[in-house]
Amino acid sequence: MKCLVCDNKMAFFLRKSFDQGDFSLLMQDIKVVEYHKCDFCGFVASETHFKMSEERWFVLNKEFHHFLETQETGINQPPYLFQANFLNVLKTNLVLNLDGGLDYAGGLGTLTKVLRKYFGLELLVFDPYVMDENEGFYLGRQDLGSFDLVLNSALFEHLRFRDQFDELNSLVSRTGCLAIHTLVCESIPQDENWFYFEPPVHCSFHTNKSMQILMDQWGYKGSIYCPSAKMWVLFKDNLRHVESSVLSINSEFQTDYLYYKEGFVDYWK
Repeated sequence: MKCLVCDNKMAFFLRKSFDQGDFSLLMQDIKVVEYHKCDFCGFVASETHFKMSEERWFVLNKEFHHFLETQETGINQPPYLFQANFLNVLKTNLVLNLDGGLDYAGGLGTLTKVLRKYFGLELLVFDPYVMDENEGFYLGRQDLGSFDLVLNSALFEHLRFRDQFDELNSLVSRTGCLAIHTLVCESIPQDENWFYFEPPVHCSFHTNKSMQILMDQWGYKGSIYCPSAKMWVLFKDNLRHVESSVLSINSEFQTDYLYYKEGFVDYWK
């Protein structure tokens, strides 16, 4: 198995058993998942999920999200209010253009509804699995073009193939931005009980180095990270304005609300 980020060799990392616990019924035909790690960038991926049929993958995701809606679990949802506030702060300071921005794989449109109701802001939503024709902000695949802002919340850990990452990035306009909510750390723990291995739909695990490589490959030059929103925004240009805006916002709030860096903000060491 080769790394989908840097194309280097991956080696066996660990196995996790799903024969007990909350998700045992969802994984009863699989039971054990095998993870591999890239020798170069540290990216970890599930070989089991990589080999899973599209039909089985679709069923697993559908059953998992139904389980979350009907059961009490320790799985945290994205911090939607903090994300909406973060995006509003950047728009107010002319760092982001949210007009006609896209929430990619936006599910039931939770973030978009928060932005609309509490901040008067609009995003469009595209999700290949969840569509609601009664909501005017949903786009069909035929309507996808390019956007100044493409946002994805809790998606990067669910993608199995490189072309899925590249499809997401291809929707960003030439001078646009990519906003990402996921978990990124310096190195992935070799521990089957690590909390991010718990959801059976998590199959890709990113490191600071692998994210920097993706940024370089896609042409992004700098980034902002907001700890309360747990979200990065990647920028292709206009870095001087971005950096000065971060300094101004932090001074105004009198706290380190945002972090800026040329390259990927490796906040989690």
